[in-house]
Amino acid sequence: MKKTIQILLVSLALALISSGALANDYPTKVGEKLGTGVANAVTGFVEIPKTMIITGHNKGATYGLTAGFFTGLVHAVGRSVSGAIDIATFMVPTTPIVTPAYIWDDFDRETNYTAAKMR
Repeated sequence: MKKTIQILLVSLALALISSGALANDYPTKVGEKLGTGVANAVTGFVEIPKTMIITGHNKGATYGLTAGFFTGLVHAVGRSVSGAIDIATFMVPTTPIVTPAYIWDDFDRETNYTAAKMR
């Protein structure tokens, strides 16, 4: 009986230590997701010139001004909507839907979208 109580106490202590570590990390992840969401919702429109520049460098200036504009418009809506989703669900820490996470990260790379995963 005494050995069973000791095992239970050790198990409880380990469970509390590991959940305590998760609890300390949770506010950071939630804060990061909220910050990413606000930044993406506000700066989504910057996708238009960004995509025009990238497309212009890869396929020529005329193509960048036409197709790049419309692709940038789609990316602007996508980044803004993903930011709004991150704001609405910031209590559930997940990875960002949009890559790169912020518009100013790796500005020369075209935006991609992936399914969010739990952090």
